[in-house]
Amino acid sequence: MTTINKPKAIVLGVGPERGLGGALSKRFAKEGQHVFIAGRSAEKLEVISDVIHDQGGTATAVVCDATREDSVSDLFELAQSVGTGTINLAVYNVGNSTPGSLREMNADYFEKAWRILCFGGFLFGRECARQMLPGGGTLIFTGASASLRGKAGFGAFNSGKAALRTMAQAMAKEYGGEGLHVGHVIIDGGIAGDKWFSRFDSEPDEEMKSRFISLDALTDAYWNLHVQRPNGWSFEVDLRTAVEEW
Repeated sequence: MTTINKPKAIVLGVGPERGLGGALSKRFAKEGQHVFIAGRSAEKLEVISDVIHDQGGTATAVVCDATREDSVSDLFELAQSVGTGTINLAVYNVGNSTPGSLREMNADYFEKAWRILCFGGFLFGRECARQMLPGGGTLIFTGASASLRGKAGFGAFNSGKAALRTMAQAMAKEYGGEGLHVGHVIIDGGIAGDKWFSRFDSEPDEEMKSRFISLDALTDAYWNLHVQRPNGWSFEVDLRTAVEEW
C-alpha cells in the first residue's frame, strides 16, 4: 500500500454497493484516485473495496464514526500516511432521514440527528481544511431538499440538513480564496439504489426506475464539481428526475 502514488479521495458515509457512497467510491477510483471508503459497517466497506480492486483501482476501507472527533481525525491521519499522493477530494455523505413529530420527539433523538447531519459535517470539514490547505482540493457535502425547506414530520432532519448547508456555505466563503473548493449537492428525490429498491418485492422495472435519481447522474455531478476550474466554481448543484415535482 505504501507504494501507491496517486491523488487520494475520502468518502465518509458508505453503505451498500448500490448506494451513493459506494457509487462515488467506485467512480473516484475509476478516475485514478486512491479512495478511502469510510462508514460504520466493515463488511459493506470490504465488499466495495474488493469491487474497486477487481476493476483495477485501489481503495482502503476504514471504519469511522462521523460523530466522534477522534475517529474522524484518525481517518484523515490514515489517509495522509498511505502512499505518497495528497488528499484532494473529500465527500461527507452521512445521514439518513430522521422523521418524527417535534411535539412528541425525544430530545436525544433530535440531538442525535443534529450530530450525524451537522456536527459530523463540521468535524469532517474542519479536518479537510486542516489537511488539504494550503495545497487545495475539493470538499463536497451531500444535501437534500430538506436543506432548503422545512416539512411537517421532518423537523429534526430539516434542521440538521439546513444547518449543514449553511456551514458548508460559510466554509466555501472562508476557504475558497485559499484553494479549497467547497460544494453542496442537493438530492431532490429518491436515489435508484438499494435503500429504495429493497422495499419492492422484486427488482423494479425501467419505468419505475425512471422515477428515481440515477447513481450515474449523481456521480457525474460530484466529479464535475471536483474538476471545475477555480475561475468558474459552483457552490451548489441540485438534481432531480424529470418527473419530480418541485
